[in-house]
Amino acid sequence: MSENRPGGLFAVSDLHVRYAENRRIVDEIRPQSDEDWLIVAGDVGEMAADVEWALRTLSRRFAKVVWTPGNHELWTVPDDPLQLRGEKRYRHLVEMCRALGVVTPEDPYPLWEGRGGPVVVAPLFLLYDYTFRPHGTADKTEALRVADEAGVICSDEFMLHPDPYPSREAWCRARVAATEARLAEIPADRDTVLINHWPLIREPTRVLWHPEFALWCGTTATADWHRRFRARTVVYGHLHIPRAISRDGVPHREVSLGYPREWQRRQGVPGRLVPVLPEAEPARSPS
Repeated sequence: MSENRPGGLFAVSDLHVRYAENRRIVDEIRPQSDEDWLIVAGDVGEMAADVEWALRTLSRRFAKVVWTPGNHELWTVPDDPLQLRGEKRYRHLVEMCRALGVVTPEDPYPLWEGRGGPVVVAPLFLLYDYTFRPHGTADKTEALRVADEAGVICSDEFMLHPDPYPSREAWCRARVAATEARLAEIPADRDTVLINHWPLIREPTRVLWHPEFALWCGTTATADWHRRFRARTVVYGHLHIPRAISRDGVPHREVSLGYPREWQRRQGVPGRLVPVLPEAEPARSPS
């Protein structure tokens, strides 16, 4: 690491450290500069202790770590000693992050003033509301039936509990409303980097091998947020399809590592951090 090199803003997601191969990759991640920040856009792991290990490891190396949860952190799995569900589980993880000095969606949005700045770095926690429905389906019930017939059901249906909300979509609506209000308070002369585990727009899900899985991938309520809130870049994960697309001239970057069976098929160095600022190569338009 070069102490004199200017810092950059980098991102990664879907570390899934329950896999030994991925855990080794996380253990080898290093910043390029003492001033580098790292965005971790969800799905670090299912076990609370694994999430803590990974974020503690990274927070000791980077000048600042910014985390937003994915669906896997929110699962309540039988073998996790932490059996909290829903909002209580999320709040426990937030407090754990704060003890590590890691920025969460509940904290003041930090201002990146390094190369490519200044921009407000905004970690979001929004969930999904089943509005990315298969074509021709009228509502959630019909969409879930179509997905079930296709053999596509997300494990969230069994392990991501919305307590105390009556449903995951109700929790999503509450998160969207609260987050929208916070983003509206950012000064109008400030650009942003918006970070969410799930994509903010539907376009990235068009390339899914199983298009029915889009049901668990976001909400149509955020389709214009990249414009409304002056995003320089949008960072997301969840799909395990690392790529960049452009919407209204704004890059949307999927930054996942993914499961070993996925990254082992790809060229390049697994776990390589994605540069967010300064901007990397211009984003490709979706086909």
